[in-house]
Amino acid sequence: MVKEKTPITPQLTVAALLKDYPKLEDVLIGLAPPFAKLRNPLLRRSVAKVATLRQAAAAAGLELAPMVNTLRQAAGQDPWTNDETAEEQDYWAEQPPWFAEDRVVASFDDRHPGDPNVMSLVPVSKAAKRLHDGEILRLVTSHLPAPGIDQMTAKGYAFWCHRKADDLVHTFFTPDPTQSG
Repeated sequence: MVKEKTPITPQLTVAALLKDYPKLEDVLIGLAPPFAKLRNPLLRRSVAKVATLRQAAAAAGLELAPMVNTLRQAAGQDPWTNDETAEEQDYWAEQPPWFAEDRVVASFDDRHPGDPNVMSLVPVSKAAKRLHDGEILRLVTSHLPAPGIDQMTAKGYAFWCHRKADDLVHTFFTPDPTQSG
């Protein structure tokens, strides 16, 4: 019996997409320059396993529906209609009251990693465990780190993303002040 391929939807992980549809790798990479990192085997095994197409679109600054439909068309699937009621994460918000530059205790620059085989989220996550209330970590990237943001918020951290330039994003993490006490 032949296994039916998973439908391409925003909830599908990048790893599942590339496993079921290996010929879509070039299509996905052609959609946005940040996706070229999928050629790195470590990132392919780590980030791609947890990043959904929704998060990948946000990270690359792409509109979700056109990206999903480009992939669906290349796979021979009917267009996706955005009839979901699931609320999308708003990664871009006004500066929160908890943010103050003088509270940043550590900064990580993903644009020039010391070891390209180590995801920036690993040291950020380790350092975050040592944060005291009110202390903040900064992650500097060339793109929105949507999967990492979702992982950190699931662990109880608040975040704020600040776009400094088209290819420069500062994301700040702090223990979620709404969950303390």
